[in-house]
Amino acid sequence: MPERTVAVNGIEMHVVDEGTGMPVIFSHGFPELAYSWRHQIPAVASAGYRAIAPDQRGYGRTSAPEGVDQYDILHLSGDLIALLDELGEEKAVFVGHDWGSMVVWQTALLHPDRVAGVCGMSVPFVPRSHRPPTELWRAAFGESFFYILYFQEPGVADAELGADPARTMRRLLAGLRTDNEADGILRNDNDGRGFLDRLPEPQELPSWLQPAELEHYVQEFRRTGFTGGLNWYRNFDRNWELTPQLTGARVAMPSFFISGALDPVLVMRPPAQQDEWLADHRGSVIIDGAGHWVQQEEPDQVNRALLGFLDSISR
Repeated sequence: MPERTVAVNGIEMHVVDEGTGMPVIFSHGFPELAYSWRHQIPAVASAGYRAIAPDQRGYGRTSAPEGVDQYDILHLSGDLIALLDELGEEKAVFVGHDWGSMVVWQTALLHPDRVAGVCGMSVPFVPRSHRPPTELWRAAFGESFFYILYFQEPGVADAELGADPARTMRRLLAGLRTDNEADGILRNDNDGRGFLDRLPEPQELPSWLQPAELEHYVQEFRRTGFTGGLNWYRNFDRNWELTPQLTGARVAMPSFFISGALDPVLVMRPPAQQDEWLADHRGSVIIDGAGHWVQQEEPDQVNRALLGFLDSISR
């Protein structure tokens, strides 16, 4: 895949850029990379679109600023818009997975004139809350363990996840499904365990993940650590403080949603809750048998659904 580094929004960003036509910008989640879209980029490019996937701020071969406040939603969405500028394109369809899904939903609200369409995967659209998010989670979870609250303290989750990147990536990529023990990361006793101990150790890799693919993630996170990605989580309240103008805002442009039926995120946020906030929603596809890493687990089904959405916009 064609790769290069570009200067955008005050950082150096590593980008995969393949094909010509209407731009489609892919935004990965935690802890992932542009590599997470390896099955989508060639399919989208060969269908007549320009497929663009960056390692995002704090990840892979892209810059990782030190300050936590350098990872708020204005920076993250600003990175994608600055990338669009750098590519000389006026508008794009933005496709996100996991945390990247949250970024592209917010980009649609913050920069509606630059967004031709938006597709979230795994994480549905969530409207702006009436109180800071961590306040709501602390009220809801009390003394129970909740991974996003665990991620808030700088250095703690960083050390746990970074101690053995192979263990971290193996458990995360193989374990985030509701048909195993992964529910423990959503809510469980605060018994002194961290995050990874609540995920099962797989007896073997799932069929969709080859050893060389796992090793690619391991090597990258062994080099970079996990702090950059964790800093995205540490900006939930700051994001809320920075965006009072988004109270009650709806997504106006064409939207789409894809998820795995066994994704634990759907336990927290059923996708039907987003429908009233999407003015031109063109469908939700829930893929049986798939867990959290839906675009890697079932790439053919995801690609068919995504291309159908893209074609509905470009026609």
